[in-house]
Amino acid sequence: MWSAGYRCTPQVHRYLHVLKAIQKEFLPFLVCTKRYASSSSISRITTHYTIHPRDKDSRWKEVNMERFADEADVVIVGGGPAGLSAAIRLKQLAGRHDKELRVCLVEKAAQIGGHILSGACLDPKALVELFPDWKDRGAPLHTPVNEDVFGILTEKNRIPVPLLPGLPMRNHGNYIVRLGHLVRWLGEQAEELGVELYPGYAASEILFHEDGSIKGISTNDVGIHKDGSPKLWIIDENLWRPGRVEHSVGWPLDRHTYGGSFLYHLNEGEPLVALGFVVGLDYQNPYLNPFKEFQRWKHHPSVAPTLEEGKRIAYGARALNEGGFQSIPRLSFPGGLLIGCSPGLMNVPKIKGTHTAMKSGMIAAETIFKKLFEHNRQPVTQGLHVPEYDVEIRNSWIWKELYAVRNIRPSCHGPLGVYGGMIYTGIFYWIFRGLEPWTLKHKGADYSQLKSAKDCTPIDYPKPDGKISFDLLSSVALSGTNHEDDQPAHLTLLDDSIPVNRNLAEFDGPEQRFCPAGVYEYVPLESGNGMRLQINAQNCVHCKTCDIKDPSQNINWVVPEGGGGPAYNGM
Repeated sequence: MWSAGYRCTPQVHRYLHVLKAIQKEFLPFLVCTKRYASSSSISRITTHYTIHPRDKDSRWKEVNMERFADEADVVIVGGGPAGLSAAIRLKQLAGRHDKELRVCLVEKAAQIGGHILSGACLDPKALVELFPDWKDRGAPLHTPVNEDVFGILTEKNRIPVPLLPGLPMRNHGNYIVRLGHLVRWLGEQAEELGVELYPGYAASEILFHEDGSIKGISTNDVGIHKDGSPKLWIIDENLWRPGRVEHSVGWPLDRHTYGGSFLYHLNEGEPLVALGFVVGLDYQNPYLNPFKEFQRWKHHPSVAPTLEEGKRIAYGARALNEGGFQSIPRLSFPGGLLIGCSPGLMNVPKIKGTHTAMKSGMIAAETIFKKLFEHNRQPVTQGLHVPEYDVEIRNSWIWKELYAVRNIRPSCHGPLGVYGGMIYTGIFYWIFRGLEPWTLKHKGADYSQLKSAKDCTPIDYPKPDGKISFDLLSSVALSGTNHEDDQPAHLTLLDDSIPVNRNLAEFDGPEQRFCPAGVYEYVPLESGNGMRLQINAQNCVHCKTCDIKDPSQNINWVVPEGGGGPAYNGM
């Protein structure tokens, strides 16, 4: 979220689409080979301009890359719950105080809500603050939670765990929602208030003033050749229990691998359930495959009966920021603020972040509005700095909520693993409500926890049956994912030699397992002598797991052309 200054508007893309057609006439065309060796002569895998700048590429020497600029008071990057809540609150304040305020929001998905993926079980407190009359406005909250169950899974059985009042997993008063539909509704409310929404445009670059403060953003370039130039199911109605929320930990994961499942019964006029499986990215075994763990979980005796007569209708994947209180960075800087999921404001044990994301957007709007008009809106030559935002976040219920649960996730790092975390929660959170006078630390970065393949045991996953469990590619097909084929891969490598020489050699190529969309494959060279990494960028569902878990930190996820990616419908 950027406060004040200049930005390059989406009009640039309309002109660049014309340039694309012109470029095809006079740019030299190079055939992009897909064969990359593990020898000392490494062919190019990454062609993106963030790695290979165009000013050093002779093919761009005569191309006029004219940019078009526009001004706004506040530019918001990302059309999720936080960004839209910020935009709405800004326009609400402007209307209340009779002020003119131009608010623009850019979103990389082709439609508002198109990249939103969540369970979701929503705590409505921030929505009530934003729109006290949300029911009259028709907000799509149709399923209040009326049954809440939690269990520990063994391979064959389920051990019920009581959810006592006050425990973070208790969902009394919450709603089961299709978060994409809620975000789409928020977009409609924003437009009614006068927010300018620009879906299909990806912010790819931060623009700076000479003093180093932020003045805006640039949308990404198009017209460049590729060579550089939780699931939803419809189930048996007899098994449908609208308002039921189910969570579990344990099998199929071992006690040292953080994770668990959710299964929510929606009331959407048909027997619909949303289910998903969460795996902490600090897992150690490079042979672990989160997607296949999910497929295996669905065959548990307590889960399979719900799905056996059902039909899979959608699929998606995303990464969650689960660092919690200990990982929150500085939230304000000259010219910008961090809001929503980006700074990690999720309540980890609750697996809920929508309400905190929305509240952070509202606080950002309130502090920006006050700052913009406190000096009669005198012109500024540098990015607006709003350190008051950090203060107000700390004074809000967000900070209190995250502080109270700060030790639950780190407590799972002990000898008892996840079960030790449950014991800690029962003693220190339920009794003391997070007021213990210490703060536990995380082990370190997720990617650094991965062990060498030689020190781990390969995992033998059962084949999917096509009824409850499925193969990866048929699942990705249900995500609606699509990218312009003729563009540089947005999964960039800082060093093209590392995947084979280190990741494959030491970790047996974990990217081919941790990616939930089959983007990364190690395939034999045609000569039969060695392997090469193949990047299927068109499959990418924008979860960004690769950027986080790559043990070499060699993968850099950058935005593709706007409008590309998954097309989730109310996920």
